[in-house]
Amino acid sequence: MKSLGLYIHIPFCRKKCLYCDFCSFPCRDAETHARYAERVRRDLAQYAEACADHTVDTIYFGGGTPTLLAPAQLTGILDHVRQDYRLAPDAEITLECNPATVSEADLRALRTGGFNRISIGLQSSHENELRALGRIHTYADFSTTFAAARAAGFANISVDLMSGIPEQTAQSWVETIERVAALGPEHISAYGLIVEAGTPFFERADSLALPDEETARRMYFDGIHALAAHGYAQYEISNFAKAGYESRHNLKYWNCDEYLGFGPSAYSDYGGDRFGNSRDLDAYLSGEPIEWERETPSREARMSEYVMLRMRLCEGVIARDFEQRFGVSFAARYADRLAPYAQMGLLSTRRDATAFTAEGFYVSNAILSEILDFSE
Repeated sequence: MKSLGLYIHIPFCRKKCLYCDFCSFPCRDAETHARYAERVRRDLAQYAEACADHTVDTIYFGGGTPTLLAPAQLTGILDHVRQDYRLAPDAEITLECNPATVSEADLRALRTGGFNRISIGLQSSHENELRALGRIHTYADFSTTFAAARAAGFANISVDLMSGIPEQTAQSWVETIERVAALGPEHISAYGLIVEAGTPFFERADSLALPDEETARRMYFDGIHALAAHGYAQYEISNFAKAGYESRHNLKYWNCDEYLGFGPSAYSDYGGDRFGNSRDLDAYLSGEPIEWERETPSREARMSEYVMLRMRLCEGVIARDFEQRFGVSFAARYADRLAPYAQMGLLSTRRDATAFTAEGFYVSNAILSEILDFSE
């Protein structure tokens, strides 16, 4: 029986943050939310027969702010997954939320309804940094939401943090990590800010009070050390977990496993094809098809993709797994390309695994753009 991950995009937000380029829209009325939930349920039903030989072992509700939908709408979608798909008894079922968007009573209903992992978007514990990002919550709001999630029975909580943001210092970054780690979440994501085209930050990039390059670099390594001191092992460039609490759903992406995405902007990798939806919310709500691209990647493209994604993991590329998947030796294919970076101490090969070193992780995007050819 093959495994399958489901991603369900909920694109509603109370207010779009200044750095955000995700597909999200200002919070709409309850009727719109109900129509959206119904469309997701219909889409799930359409794929059910094709997935009869799969077991769903991860489900991820992302956004946007999924908790702007009513708990009954979210658990209703889960009920349709149970009805239409084979759901693993130990499936990881994650719900993203933002502070102050969900009550303890709501969280209890969500936990009872089947969600067993929650991911809270904090970003910073400092009010000036939150305001600079355009966040509409406070650290106190986060603390309240975190405590409510624990009280509701969530034993697997992840917290999102961000470094390299306006007004942030190396000291304030470590303070944020210390405050969050003291609460004991099972998982922490620590992303570096990327100023994306089409965002308010991009429009005024020259005036943003961002940390300089050396400070941003220090933040990255200080963050790794601070998290390790609290028992959070780095397993991916930006992700840290206590033992056994790595995000199983995100590992599907990094392992190039199969997953299906539902909703505007959602992407899928299923049955040998990659395909994605447009961001057209109105078309989605009206029942129109919104798939806008589909391709069957070549073997060469799949190899490059696999290396790119596996190299995000601290484990790196396992040579025997690569050869089993593609029928060619990893060393024969990439040794010459990787050798210069190994000599610089940016890559290491231990037994059967090739992975970035800590220094290599920090410049990994540049290295991967040199060694991989997606036009092949």
